[in-house]
Amino acid sequence: MAAEDRAKAASPGIARPARSRLDQPKAPRRRLLPEYDPDAFGRFSERIARFLGTGRFIVWMTLIIILWVLWNIVAPHGLRFDEYPFIFLTLALSLQASYAAPLILLAQNRQDDRDRVTHEQDRKQDERSIADTEYLTREIAALRMGLGEVATRDWIRSELEAVIRDLEERRVLLPAESDEADR
Repeated sequence: MAAEDRAKAASPGIARPARSRLDQPKAPRRRLLPEYDPDAFGRFSERIARFLGTGRFIVWMTLIIILWVLWNIVAPHGLRFDEYPFIFLTLALSLQASYAAPLILLAQNRQDDRDRVTHEQDRKQDERSIADTEYLTREIAALRMGLGEVATRDWIRSELEAVIRDLEERRVLLPAESDEADR
């Protein structure tokens, strides 16, 4: 409060608006347009777009137009509500098309956004898979290099067989010495 009094005393002829406090939220502004939830509206537009893209919609629309035209041609003159040029039918179809096109575009945009997110997640997953594959490849190469220095079962078997052959050859070549040793 003292700061406001000092500010008024410093500039007696200038009126300043009261400052709003920074630690409190501003009061909401009044808006001319109604507020809506964009996600709810997007889900609604997707449901409409899905329905407009079905055979059921085409069949129902065709039946309604056929009934409309037949009623306005065959019905008694007093009960007809749209005479031959069918201007009201044209207006209704134009109104339906003028709402359907933006709703379909909105649904496509939402689908594009979902696809973009999915592609981004797939790309990140692919990068992780590539990194994991490269790591495993390096590990396998290191194991192979390490195994090259380790005695395997087949190598030991072949070495033992070679020793046995050498012993047998010596026994065959020096039979006299082995006979004397036996006596």
